[in-house]
Amino acid sequence: MSFMKPKLSYTIWFTQRTGSTLLCQALEATGIAGVPNEWFWHWLREQPREDPAGLQLRLWQGGSTSNGVFGVKHSFHEPLFSQLIELFQEFPTRPPQENNRARVWECALPNHRHIFMTRHNKVRLAVSWWKAIKTQGWHRRSDELPKVVDLSNAYDFEAIHHLYDECSMREAGIQDFFAEGNIIPLTLVYEDFIQEYEKTVRKVLAFLELDTIELDIPSPALVPTADEISEEWVQRFREDLQKGWRNRGW
Repeated sequence: MSFMKPKLSYTIWFTQRTGSTLLCQALEATGIAGVPNEWFWHWLREQPREDPAGLQLRLWQGGSTSNGVFGVKHSFHEPLFSQLIELFQEFPTRPPQENNRARVWECALPNHRHIFMTRHNKVRLAVSWWKAIKTQGWHRRSDELPKVVDLSNAYDFEAIHHLYDECSMREAGIQDFFAEGNIIPLTLVYEDFIQEYEKTVRKVLAFLELDTIELDIPSPALVPTADEISEEWVQRFREDLQKGWRNRGW
């Protein structure tokens, strides 16, 4: 069966624990906003290489809905990002001699738009990230019980500090990419998203210029994973991080 290139595409740029999975599931459930997934991660880790045109077509097929909208989500980190740019430079839609990373990205994905997801409280982000690593409980559906894992000795200041730094560096990389392409993305803040779920989903659909007048937004598929242990680690980490500081930030 033949497949036409998408009429619209978008990337959701994110760091871990910013609500990207919740948003992607909500958008996919509408049936009109593509199938946003971490397609690039699966590509470079698992898929055999093929001709660039065929790879681009397979990408469009995997992430598109029948109305011609394509979605993908991507967390900026090296060397994966540079490998992707090198791959996109081989795509037939790239103009000759185009080396601006943002332009190369957008030439690979037709009529492209950018969405940036962030979380203001990076301490809570880092704690959530570390807890997910230790429990392997990255998400929890509303009908599921929390995983029972012994976390009595799982707090690790150095590990959380590393993730605290890493999320900041990933966001810095994303912002540098935006600056290179003079890109003004739609920015979504986790703390606002979880309080205004439907409003945020509709904001994204409006940004994509999709007709949602009679569209029902499904209820959230996931629930927050934070609990008493999360809060204990947050308070412990902020105290450990600022130990000996004369001027404290929190």
